[in-house]
Amino acid sequence: MESLSSLEPIFKPASVAVIGASTAPGKLGHDILANLKNGGFAGPLYPVNPKADEILGLKVYKSITETPKAPDLAVVVIPARLVPGTLEQAADHGVKAAVVITGGFAEAGEEGERLQDELAQVVRKTGLRVIGPNCQGVNLPHHHMCASWPLITTQGKIAFASQSGTVGAAFLDMAAAEKLGVSAFISLGNRVDVDEAEIISYFNNDPHTQVIALYLEGVKRPTYFLDALHEAEKPVVILKAGRTTRGSRAAESHTKSLAGTDAVYEALFEKYKVYRADTLEELFDFAKALAYLPRPKGPRLMITTSSGGAAILAIDEAEKNGLETPDPSPGLKESLRQMVPAHCPVGNPVDLTGDVMADASLYKKVMDEARGEFDTQVVIFGDPIPGACQQVTPGAPELVIFLGGAEVEREEREKFYDAGIPVFPTPERGVKALAQFFRFQAPGAPAPPVPEAPTRGPGLNLIPAFEAAVMMSKAGIPTASAPLALTADEAVTLAGSFGYPVALKIASPDFPHKTDVGGVYLNLQDEAMVRAAYQAIKDSARFFDREAAIDGVTVSPMAKPGALEVILGIITDPQYGPVLMFGLGGVQTEIYRDVAFCLLPAEDEELRGLIKKIKGYPLLAGFRGRPQLDTEALLEAMKALARYAFKHPELDQIELNPLLLYPKGLFAVDVRIFSRV
Repeated sequence: MESLSSLEPIFKPASVAVIGASTAPGKLGHDILANLKNGGFAGPLYPVNPKADEILGLKVYKSITETPKAPDLAVVVIPARLVPGTLEQAADHGVKAAVVITGGFAEAGEEGERLQDELAQVVRKTGLRVIGPNCQGVNLPHHHMCASWPLITTQGKIAFASQSGTVGAAFLDMAAAEKLGVSAFISLGNRVDVDEAEIISYFNNDPHTQVIALYLEGVKRPTYFLDALHEAEKPVVILKAGRTTRGSRAAESHTKSLAGTDAVYEALFEKYKVYRADTLEELFDFAKALAYLPRPKGPRLMITTSSGGAAILAIDEAEKNGLETPDPSPGLKESLRQMVPAHCPVGNPVDLTGDVMADASLYKKVMDEARGEFDTQVVIFGDPIPGACQQVTPGAPELVIFLGGAEVEREEREKFYDAGIPVFPTPERGVKALAQFFRFQAPGAPAPPVPEAPTRGPGLNLIPAFEAAVMMSKAGIPTASAPLALTADEAVTLAGSFGYPVALKIASPDFPHKTDVGGVYLNLQDEAMVRAAYQAIKDSARFFDREAAIDGVTVSPMAKPGALEVILGIITDPQYGPVLMFGLGGVQTEIYRDVAFCLLPAEDEELRGLIKKIKGYPLLAGFRGRPQLDTEALLEAMKALARYAFKHPELDQIELNPLLLYPKGLFAVDVRIFSRV
């Protein structure tokens, strides 16, 4: 990679020429010169135009070779056919770098490609560093150098580079609206020379930049790009377009770059800890949060709100992103009750209701009281709340969300922006942006949760395994018998009645996940192995919890091999009743979370659709020469389980996991049932 010092004439020029400066307002050659002048550029400005004498009070030069000194940087706004020769002339005069705004190069067809090849030859021959062509220029507010449009002078913390001028302008509009500005804006254009890898490396060393954000359609030099990501110490946020096949083709035609396979980008972004955004809003939100919010000490959020609905949205987003919203301690809860009106719900969230519009100071009182127990205070102004800005402390671990406040909200937002406090327009956007701080925490970023397999909730009783097996057999689902053995001798007797090999599993309401506590032994071949397994299970259970209730050990015959492990279950929703769950089973359930759900009652076609909905369906259909599995038997088991659930409304959750699915038939190996009675 080129030495980063060669980029200094672009990002810290002492003097600038505008080749193609215009006397007509509205033309780029005029507006860029005006932005350079009005933005406060401190060095000499040299307009170049063979037909003018003065523009904006500045002396105009007929040619770049006539400037009294060679400028560090030339901004080029002339017809494409003239650019290669003009830049070669500029380099001979001593110009070190150029920003080529002009389009009509590789993006414009065969003739444009030829011109871009000529331009590339000039770069190689002269060593001139070039941004573009076909770009929107550069803007460096900390150096008062806006060779772009619109004119933005607010000095921010985000360096933003874009392969699309329009996407770049949209990002700048969002930053300008919130008075955040940027540390730098770089429109990369066709990248005849300077590319995204050099931008990452340069701004990783820029003292004014805290976050590097990029919109990319493709990567020019993959090896250098990976090196830059590897060496980056600052957060890098990337919106990578061209994720779909058609989008990838559009990206190639737009920038003449290979957009690449999205799965590859997903893997490399994970490897190099790139904060991947899926939308332009996320690109802005993630960069804003990482640049302007203090890093949270932990994932515990306390929500103070005037809107219960907005708080629910925040909690949902927190759950999806692995953040925590625990209840306050009893002591804190009592303190909060003393300071808020009696009708305000106190928990997490603390809902101050619309009454807080008359006394906004309640926000600050609640947040100050709760700081000791929580890592971040999420404050939701969900109404027109005068004085909202005064309740928030700049630089404190607080996430500000403001919505539904009409004119008052607009006035208060301006005050937040003036104080340098970022504000998010919805709970989802704010919480998801905050969650980026935990995206790469060990052992990995929190996965968006899916509804879990049955777990014991308050007021639920785990039915003993041997009873649950009988219940499922009565329901019409072939299920492994699981009689209870209270001693090793009883286990041996039961094993003999089944015939070896057998499986032993702990029977305890306190250990619903048996394998987690060493409570499962499989393929036991003789009496000695059964006795050893029985003792090992009892010892392991006592090791994990001496106070656990242990009913004994169940004994079951081993199932025949050759099956696929799936999961089939019922979860009873408090509003919608029984919901059928199906997916890949065994340990795969928690690892891949490949499950799907169906409201009951359901027609056969709905159930067949549920089977096909999971990603692992090809494994059932005979993937790569494997035998097709008995999906008709699975359909009948689904219907039987659904009938049983409706017949027994007292049952809250039923899980068959693993349910072994064979080319002919199926067999439930393990059953868990939770009852509300």
